[in-house]
Amino acid sequence: MATKQPDDKSHFILPDLGEGVHEAELVKWRVQPGEKVDEHQTLAEMETDKALVEVPSPWSGIIKELNGAEGEILLVGNILVTYDIGGSDSPMQIDAIVDEPPTAVECEDAGTVVGSVDSTLSVPSSFRRESAPAAEAPSDNRAQATPAVRRIARDLNVNINRVSGSGRGGRVTASDIERFAASASSSDSPRPAAHPVAPRAVRPAVANQRNAPVETTLPATAKSDTHAVSSTSPSQEVDMPLVTRVAEPIEGVAERIPFRGVRRKIAESLLHSVRTTVHFTVVDEADVTAIDRKRKGLEQLLGRKLSLLPFVMSAVCTALRQHPTVNATVDDFVDEILVRSVVNLGCAVDTEHGLMVPVIGNADQLSVVQLSDAVSEVAKGCRDRSIDRSQLTGGTFTISNVGSYGGMFATPIINYPEVAILAVGRAKEQVLTKGGAFYAGLVLPLSMSCDHRVVDGAEGARFLRTVVGLLESPDKLLPDV
Repeated sequence: MATKQPDDKSHFILPDLGEGVHEAELVKWRVQPGEKVDEHQTLAEMETDKALVEVPSPWSGIIKELNGAEGEILLVGNILVTYDIGGSDSPMQIDAIVDEPPTAVECEDAGTVVGSVDSTLSVPSSFRRESAPAAEAPSDNRAQATPAVRRIARDLNVNINRVSGSGRGGRVTASDIERFAASASSSDSPRPAAHPVAPRAVRPAVANQRNAPVETTLPATAKSDTHAVSSTSPSQEVDMPLVTRVAEPIEGVAERIPFRGVRRKIAESLLHSVRTTVHFTVVDEADVTAIDRKRKGLEQLLGRKLSLLPFVMSAVCTALRQHPTVNATVDDFVDEILVRSVVNLGCAVDTEHGLMVPVIGNADQLSVVQLSDAVSEVAKGCRDRSIDRSQLTGGTFTISNVGSYGGMFATPIINYPEVAILAVGRAKEQVLTKGGAFYAGLVLPLSMSCDHRVVDGAEGARFLRTVVGLLESPDKLLPDV
C-alpha cells in the first residue's frame, strides 16, 4: 500500500521499503535535528529482512525531530522525521493526520522508496491487494496482510478474513492471528485443568518481554489452567516446566541478540521450507583429480586463483538441462509445478549478518571464469549489504559450498520454492583404484536434498550421478579449455 505524505511537508512517513515490507530496523541516522537537507539526501540507513536500505528525504527542508533510536524497529506508516516549516503543529495534530483513514484519493499510488506502480496495472484477483474490512462491518473483501502473516494464518489453520486487524488501515498483523487462534482454541475446545497453556501463547512473552513472567501475557483462561496445574498430583505436573522455565530468570546469558532482520528472515524461510516440502537427501562422491589439474592449469594461464566451485556450478548447469524437473519451482497457491526454462543459480553466502542466497541469472550461459567472477561479485555485495534486492530472488537451484569452511557431507535445507539444493563438501586426497591400480586422487563429497513431492528418489540419484560424471570427465564438461 502506497504511503500518503502530508501536503504541507511537515513530516515524512516511513514508506514501504519494497515488496510488502511492513517494518525495518533503524541502523543509523545520517542527519541531525537542525540540519538542512536537500531533496533525495539520505536521512537514515534501515535494515529490512533482505537488504540495507538508504531512506532519502522526499523534499528539502530543515530537520526538526528524529523519531526513533538506532537499533529500534520502526513500522511502515509511522513518522520517521519532522521538518521545521515555521508552524506550530503539535504531536497531537500530527498523530491525528497519521491516524486518519485514507480516502479514495489518498489510496492512489504515491510510490515507495523503490519506485511507483502504474495505476493501470492489471493483476490476477488472487494476488490483488484489497482494502481490509472494518471490524464492525464485515464484508466479502480479503483481509489486508503481508505474505508472511498469511503464511502464519495458514500454519495455524486460521481463516484470515475473520480476523480483525489492529494494524494501520485495518491491516492484520501476526499478533492478531495468534490472539485469534488462542481465543478460538480456548472458546471452541476448553482444555482440562491438568494441562498448561499451549506454547503458542508463550512465544510473544519471550520475544517481547524477555525475562518478564509469562503470566502477564496469558489470557484469563490460561492463568486459571496454570494455577490448576499446581494443585494436581506430581504425575500430572509433567507439562508444567514448559511454563515455569520460561517465566523464571535465565542465568548465564552472555548476550541477548534480537531475533530480527536477516536472521529472522532466514528462520522464517527455513521453517516454511521444512513445513512445506518433503525433504530427502542423496549423497555421492566425485573423483576430481583430472579436473583439479585443469583448474591449476587455468590458474597459471590466467594468473589468478580459481576454486572448484565454478567447475561444480558449470556441471550443475549442464545436468539441469538434462534433468529439467530438478530445475523447477513450486507454486503451492495454485498447486502447480513450474519447470523453468532458465537456469538461475543461487549461491549461499555466509556473512556477519547471516546466510544470504544471491542469484546468478542465466548461469548456464556463463563460462567457468565468468561464473567465478559472478560469485565473487555477488558475495561481495552480500557482505557489504550493497546487493540489489532483485539479485536475492528468482533462483531455480541453489548450491551451498560448505566445504570452504570444513565438513564433507550435509543435509541442506531446500531454498523454497525451489525443489533441490546441492551442498559441496571439502575435497580430500584419498587412495583410489582404477583398472586394478592404486593412485592418490582428490575426492569431492556431494550432498543433494530434493523435494520428494516433485523429484523422485531415482531422479535425484540420476541427476547427482550426471553431475559426478561431468566432474570426472573434464573434457566433456570443458571441451574448449
